[in-house]
Amino acid sequence: MSGSQNYINHVALVLDASSSMSHLRNKVVEVADQQIAYLARRSRELDQETRVTVYVFADKVECVIYDKDVLRMPSLKQLYRVGGMTALLAAALKSQRELAQTAQLYGDHSFLTFVLTDGQENASHRCPDAPAREPRKLIEAVAGMIERQEDNWTLAVLVPDQMGKREAMQCGFPKDNIAIWDATSTQGLEEAGQVIQQATERFMVGRAQGIRGSRAVFSTGADAVNKETIKAAGLTPVDPSAYRLIPVARDAAIRDWVVECGHTYRTGCAFYQLSKSEKIQAKKRIAVLEKSTDRVYTGPEARALLGLPDVEVRVKPDHNDDFTIFVQSTSVNRKLVPNTRLLLMN
Repeated sequence: MSGSQNYINHVALVLDASSSMSHLRNKVVEVADQQIAYLARRSRELDQETRVTVYVFADKVECVIYDKDVLRMPSLKQLYRVGGMTALLAAALKSQRELAQTAQLYGDHSFLTFVLTDGQENASHRCPDAPAREPRKLIEAVAGMIERQEDNWTLAVLVPDQMGKREAMQCGFPKDNIAIWDATSTQGLEEAGQVIQQATERFMVGRAQGIRGSRAVFSTGADAVNKETIKAAGLTPVDPSAYRLIPVARDAAIRDWVVECGHTYRTGCAFYQLSKSEKIQAKKRIAVLEKSTDRVYTGPEARALLGLPDVEVRVKPDHNDDFTIFVQSTSVNRKLVPNTRLLLMN
């Protein structure tokens, strides 16, 4: 592909509009509008063209916006109406089938779809958009479609619970492209919006490095953080004389432990190991440690590697045999977890 060809992203939101979403209706509009504003800003900053498609589904599946320039998008306020059952599989099939008819001439095109649902599939077998009436055949149709998608297609889904996750995996969604959200509250939806934003950020930064699609959009594990992605993100190792790694032997506050180990504590110089799901603020620096060599990578690119946008988001550490994520602490009394390590920057 010649260097002059531009990046064109086709981002689709496929939104559950069944009756059970009625208590979240206004929040869905707000979160979707925020996501579109964010996409518009990042498209300008990264010089990528982004086109947005929005589907809503209940008893049937409706495309309310098709492949529209993100800089000219209306609010979804007039377009998102709730009522009916949940034709989830029909929505996945119709959205991907129709998007596949989009012309991909001249440019590096990539497709990213987020499906958001608060419940289980219960209506596709009656839906005019479904290719089959039997639930089993529908599941097979979705799984077959996902398997056949090219490497420039990314299909992700947000489900309300473990049962939803199991069903999504049966339908062939890659496990790291499935996230669970709390569908009972507006705060849960707000957090789901942040998860989508984080995944989008990682996708767009990856695009700039030539990555065309992902089967791990919601992961911080080995699929997201590895030698290849670190190189693609432009991370370079820190000079070994510029940091120390200190084992954490017991429960202790971060400043106390640094001092007890014979070092000076300055605010912002200590990074703790990410060992549980937690919120990371917009200004916090991230470092990535290669376990086999104790080599450390940091810089703004480390945040981009995890897809951290410039707002506070919740991040969970996924299993990774080769790399560990560290987060900058700006407090003096953060509790350290025994049997982890502390990264101290000089």
